[in-house]
Amino acid sequence: MDELSAIRKIASSGIRAQGERMRVISENIANADATGRTPGADPYRRKTISFSEMVERESGVALVRADPPGRDMSAFPVRFDPSHPAADAQGFVKTPNVSAIIEMANMREAQRSYEANMNMFETGRKMRSLMLDMLK
Repeated sequence: MDELSAIRKIASSGIRAQGERMRVISENIANADATGRTPGADPYRRKTISFSEMVERESGVALVRADPPGRDMSAFPVRFDPSHPAADAQGFVKTPNVSAIIEMANMREAQRSYEANMNMFETGRKMRSLMLDMLK
């Protein structure tokens, strides 16, 4: 396998991994207010994402992949709202352990990583085009 094909595969794997990361972040933001429906019920639990290395057998190229989403096992914040259907006997409601600030920071980081991989992919494409032009 030539180097330019390897660049394309590596960049593509990074793009896919960051796309999966964005999906998990989007789910967290969408469910940031999802409380339980019955007294004392747990609300939405924040999902986490991690990456691992994967070596492609045919080419020997090291790629990145997103592992299956995990769960953030930190404690749920509580708020006092005795009128809420999920309030416990003391009137407290468990709220999701999702922080909009953390999710936005993660989204920004994923966006920049995605853009870096897109730039690498585009640079590899341009290099291939220049090489073909030189061979003419």
